[in-house]
Amino acid sequence: MMSHIKINCLLAIAAIVCVYNPLLAAEVSIQYKGLTLNADYQLAAGKNAGDGVVLMTHGALAHRDLESMAYIRQLLIGKGHNILAINLSLGLNNRHGMYDCSITHRHKNSDAIDEINQWLIWLQSKDVKDVSLLGHSRGAAQTALYSAVHKNPIVKRLVLMAPAVKENSSSQSYQQRFKLPLSALLQQARQHVAAKNTQGVLRHLGLMSCRDSSATAESFLSYYDQNPALDTAALLSKINLPTLIVVAGNDKVVIALDKKVAHLVDDESIKMVVIEGADHMFRDLNADDAVDYIDDFLQISNPMSTTLLTHKG
Repeated sequence: MMSHIKINCLLAIAAIVCVYNPLLAAEVSIQYKGLTLNADYQLAAGKNAGDGVVLMTHGALAHRDLESMAYIRQLLIGKGHNILAINLSLGLNNRHGMYDCSITHRHKNSDAIDEINQWLIWLQSKDVKDVSLLGHSRGAAQTALYSAVHKNPIVKRLVLMAPAVKENSSSQSYQQRFKLPLSALLQQARQHVAAKNTQGVLRHLGLMSCRDSSATAESFLSYYDQNPALDTAALLSKINLPTLIVVAGNDKVVIALDKKVAHLVDDESIKMVVIEGADHMFRDLNADDAVDYIDDFLQISNPMSTTLLTHKG
């Protein structure tokens, strides 16, 4: 029981005030393709499902309770937003915690889109009619992909925090990170697929945060074949929803994101805010700054009057 109690601690000048609503938070689960998918569902104090829900998707191989994302979740709840924070299964039943890199990767990038859709169906069954999709890193790119592919009427807006772009799957970044030639691995994977052996396993490779791991040809190609579906910048033009891009000003993972998407930012639908000094995970007070802007965006139909906001903290 206590494991499901979410505690939101607000640091004041001379005291810490902790507010929690144990009856409003719970782990929920659904069944999909023989797997149990789980999520944390929490209503803000005084709110109900009819007030709308923010569906949060974590980054690559991570989980909903990763410290930085759990903190952002609690900040949003403290500002009155209901939250459904999902764990992507990554092909594993009832998955919690970080993905175990010793397990062969059989999941695909597109699996996240299917699972986000299943959770939206679940929310619809709860009479939720207003959903904001929020994703971080790879989860933000998958959130963008979902919205480019599906036109779900209950999804009203997007928040993309440090979303992955094509450079995160490029040969250059792969070589720098894993000291392995991506082209050779892609060739091996394509040979498996050409032989109708999509489940053929490639070994001693890197996949996102996993080093010296293994993956099926199908899984590896889904994350590293040069496909526009992996590039948030390419997906944005296919999305017709109010969208806030939150850029980490000191991001060493998604580098110079503001420059990559600046040409897409406009006064009508796509907004961008740069949190100066923030790393990729928006640690510490950078998360508070980011959530202030996200809160404004979620509450106001035309959330910002300028195309680019830079917070200097």
